[in-house]
Amino acid sequence: MSSPSSWPVIVVTGANSGVGLGICQRLLVQLISKSPTDAQPHYNFHVQKHIADDVSFDGLTIILACRSRQRGEAARDGLYQFADEQVRHLEMLPGYNGHAETFRKHLTIAVHTIDLSRIQTVFRFADEVTKTYPYVSHLVCNAGVASFVSINWLLAIKQLATDWVEAVTAPIYYTQEVGRLSQDGLGWVWQCNVFGHYVLFRALKSHLAKYQTSTGARVIWMSSHESSPIYYDPTDWQLIKSAHSYESSKFQMDLIAHQLDQASLQDSDGLPTRHLIVLPGVAGTNIASALLGSFSSMCMFLSFYLARFLGSPYHLITAFKAAISAVHLCLVPLVFLPTVRSTELDDSDPTATVEVGVRYVSECDKWGKERVGTMKLTRSKEHNNQCDDLLDHCERLFTAFCEAEGRPVHS
Repeated sequence: MSSPSSWPVIVVTGANSGVGLGICQRLLVQLISKSPTDAQPHYNFHVQKHIADDVSFDGLTIILACRSRQRGEAARDGLYQFADEQVRHLEMLPGYNGHAETFRKHLTIAVHTIDLSRIQTVFRFADEVTKTYPYVSHLVCNAGVASFVSINWLLAIKQLATDWVEAVTAPIYYTQEVGRLSQDGLGWVWQCNVFGHYVLFRALKSHLAKYQTSTGARVIWMSSHESSPIYYDPTDWQLIKSAHSYESSKFQMDLIAHQLDQASLQDSDGLPTRHLIVLPGVAGTNIASALLGSFSSMCMFLSFYLARFLGSPYHLITAFKAAISAVHLCLVPLVFLPTVRSTELDDSDPTATVEVGVRYVSECDKWGKERVGTMKLTRSKEHNNQCDDLLDHCERLFTAFCEAEGRPVHS
């Protein structure tokens, strides 16, 4: 029986719907089983493909970090019902070993409210978590917003006609609102997608460090196929003036996650808290659906199936399947993940990119069978400088918010 001190305590932002809810459901399916398949190192990118002992836990705490308590509690009740259905299913199988019942007795699903666009609530959330739970094992930075206001149909038709798969994987035809500010007076998309999660990590950093099992703590940063440096203007790092704030915010997330991971590997006295980048692929979520009516939403899903039929590995369509990469990275022992040796960046050409890491991607075959793949993470000297500046801005703002709240600033 696993020790209670090793049982995961997993925070998932935006957990009441979409991929966030899919991550919670998939975690339950995996850990209710004595031998979770998502924890196995059976993909081509794994450096080894044999685990001496199964990854198995007799208990789990999932913290649903949601803006709306009502929606969070509805999601919590649904997850408990979902877990009970899984237990009943396993109990009827021949050779059932009783693990599912034991796990269900030690399953806690809790709702704590947070609004990433209001830093005061991020601090309040972190205080509740640190006072209630002995540690945090995983922080899944999943919640995200986009300021989509309309679709440029002429551009949509052009992109669909020239590259259908790309058009429904990384569309460039959404018109985004420019200039929207959060209640804290910061760029709204930037605060919700990037800075709010940075503050949450910083506020929980010491609690993540307390999870000193052999697997170590992890922060999962949910990126996107739309992440792109093309539109990013480092002088507008809050993305207030950007007409492509969503794509730029995901690029910033990639920059920050890699830099934090490198710093943790170099500076940690104990087991480092790893920072891992995930692309969940393409699934039908609320971000794009908010612009579409019922007929257009149906057409969107049909276009996803067509893209998959045409060979796209990234159209998983359902949030449960899209969650596979995040859940795999929550459960697989870190020793099996690839490492990329640091490469000297080209000082003579600051725009020349080199491979510096890996992004983990949810994929599927033509029939929808999900798997995990990888994409190269590349950086240039210019990107490095942009990241240093961005982290400096984030840390200065974090310090300012701490001082305004009368909170100590821990390194």
